[in-house]
Amino acid sequence: MPRTLLSSRLLLIAVLVAALPAARAQDSVVVQAENVRYDYAQVLRVTPVYQTLTATRMEEECDQSPRPPSESDSRLSRMVGAVKDALTRNGGREEDEPVECRSVAVEREFHRPIAYDVDYLYKGAKYRSRLRDDPGNRLRIRVSITPVVPVANDR
Repeated sequence: MPRTLLSSRLLLIAVLVAALPAARAQDSVVVQAENVRYDYAQVLRVTPVYQTLTATRMEEECDQSPRPPSESDSRLSRMVGAVKDALTRNGGREEDEPVECRSVAVEREFHRPIAYDVDYLYKGAKYRSRLRDDPGNRLRIRVSITPVVPVANDR
């Protein structure tokens, strides 16, 4: 075989082998890379969204009725009594004085932030999203562009 014929056959075989994956690719699905980029938006306002929790607990409430001062008590004896009440462990009451105690339900409310409504500005348009955390002054956003493909019936 002449050399040019051999080299042209080798070239033809090389082209056919290179075309095989392209022919096989027509049968498979081609996934286009998504048109995505990241940018920053300016945060205009952040409003916390609160959850209100109510907790009730039982506390013991005792009546400690101190002896009312009589008119015969002098100013000095009242002052000594007040110091004595402050220094004694049982609040200045005598051991034989009755104390009435009862359980009382005390209700408390707690507010905790569970999310944040964020108003932000991106390229002149205002948006609002509910986020888990407060983003601060700037919000990192994901920008995705996808063309609108008309449906066959819409044409």
